[in-house]
Amino acid sequence: MDVRQAKQALRRRITAWRDALPEAEREAESARLTKRVLALACYLEAGTVLCYFAVGSEPATADLVRAVLKDGKRLVMPRIAEGDLVLHRVADPASDLKAGVWGIREPFPDRPRVAPADVDLFLLPGLAFDPDGGRLGYGRGYFDRTLAGTRGVKAALAFDGQVVEAVPRGPSDVAVDLVVTPSRLIRCGPPVDSGPG
Repeated sequence: MDVRQAKQALRRRITAWRDALPEAEREAESARLTKRVLALACYLEAGTVLCYFAVGSEPATADLVRAVLKDGKRLVMPRIAEGDLVLHRVADPASDLKAGVWGIREPFPDRPRVAPADVDLFLLPGLAFDPDGGRLGYGRGYFDRTLAGTRGVKAALAFDGQVVEAVPRGPSDVAVDLVVTPSRLIRCGPPVDSGPG
C-alpha cells in the first residue's frame, strides 16, 4: 500500500470512529480539550492565535474562538481562496464570518489579512495524529502549504481516539509541535514551552 492509499484507509477509519461518538461525549470531551488548550503556556503567551470553527464531528472550537477574543488576543481564521488558505483577522465572528466551502465558517475576503509568519500559535484540525507530530488532514494540503516555513507553535486538536501509532507521511506534510487531547498533551519534535500538561 502506498502513502496515498494508507492515508485514505486511515481517514476512513478515524472518520467512522469520530462520527460514531455520542454527541454528549463529544461535547464533554471538547470542553475538557478547550480547558487544556487555555492552560498551555504557548497559548497564554501568544499574541496572535489561529483557530477555526469545527465542522461535523470535529472537537468543538466555538468556546476556544470566544476565549481568544476575550483574552485580548488577535484572532486569525482561515479562508479557502483559489486552492489555498488565506488568513484574516476576525474581531467579531458574528459579523466577520460567512459560510464558505463545504459550509465551513470563514472570514469575509475584505477582513484584514494576516501573514502566516505573524501567527504565534496555530490551533489545527485534522483526522489523525501521532506522537512524532504526524498530522493527517482531509487530503487537500491547505494547512501543509500554509504552515511550511512558519515559526509559530503548531498545536493539533484531537479526541484521544484520533491519536494513532504512526500517520503515513509524504514529503510535503508538515509536522505539528503538540497534539492536545482531552486527557493529555503530546510534545512532538523539538521542545516547545507548553506549560503544564
